[in-house]
Amino acid sequence: MLKIGNIELPDFPLLLAPMEDVSDPPFRRLCKMHGADLMYSEFISSEGLIRDAVKSRMKLDIFDYERPVGIQIFGGDEEAMALSAKIVEAVNPDLVDINFGCPVKKVVCKGAGAGVLKDVDLMVRLTKAVIKSTHLPVTVKTRLGWDENSINIDEVAERLQDIGVQALTVHARTRAQMYKGHSDWSHVARVKNNPRITMPIFGNGDIDSPEKALEYKNKFGLDGIMIGRAAIGYPWIFNEIKHYFKTGEHLPAPSVIDRVEAARNHLTWSMEWKGERLGIVEMRRHYTNYFKGIHSFKEHKQQLVTLDGAEDLFRKLTEIQAIYSDYQFE
Repeated sequence: MLKIGNIELPDFPLLLAPMEDVSDPPFRRLCKMHGADLMYSEFISSEGLIRDAVKSRMKLDIFDYERPVGIQIFGGDEEAMALSAKIVEAVNPDLVDINFGCPVKKVVCKGAGAGVLKDVDLMVRLTKAVIKSTHLPVTVKTRLGWDENSINIDEVAERLQDIGVQALTVHARTRAQMYKGHSDWSHVARVKNNPRITMPIFGNGDIDSPEKALEYKNKFGLDGIMIGRAAIGYPWIFNEIKHYFKTGEHLPAPSVIDRVEAARNHLTWSMEWKGERLGIVEMRRHYTNYFKGIHSFKEHKQQLVTLDGAEDLFRKLTEIQAIYSDYQFE
């Protein structure tokens, strides 16, 4: 068993990455159903929380069925981070996570996310401000460094642990790489093997199959894996990995019936959480991923992303299920 503060996790847990516009409660619920061990919210701007921005506040919604769940915040100002940690604590998540990894320009320009990788002293001050203002365990997600000439994850890990960070997730790319090129987990393994490091170290980046998950588990010896993009439209990946770890065999691929059921649940929960109109519109980005790999599906997809009424959409999903009920994925 692995512990982060009082949170008990299985040995080698699988974490769902915090992904902007993806990791909302309906999506997290699906991933939880299919084997994810620890959830994170979408990242939330500390400035937005303090301004009481509606979108930021909505991201604080968490539900008991998805626990353990962490809320992730980002920002470049100590006071704002301390205050937002207090706001987060009020909704009672299991932990607070700080994002020092987001490479997106609008975040980096504000001296937040991966922007902080250029200034480890600031990273330490921001983290300390959060730790001081909450009783919850504080964890951090970051990258290897700003670019390949400034990989500083070894120093970052030691200094964050020294001030009380309770777990560290490392996306094994630099900020300069964004989401391109290969991740290099050897740097993360080096952190894990540092005798001074006692907090759990999780790896993130490029895990898209049970085989790769097992290979990286054995090769790099980390405490767990965080999965992001591979879970979009494919929440089954968590249980598939766990089954492969146990048996060395693959679970059968989800059938079209399984995929329709997942899409139907996702749509239902989206409408319940966001309201019918917004739930329908924001669900549109997910259909391509749920039905990826089905031949001659373009016309159906077109209807899924243009139909406006819940009844019409559910009818369309039922029709897809009937047409493709015997479909065999290659």
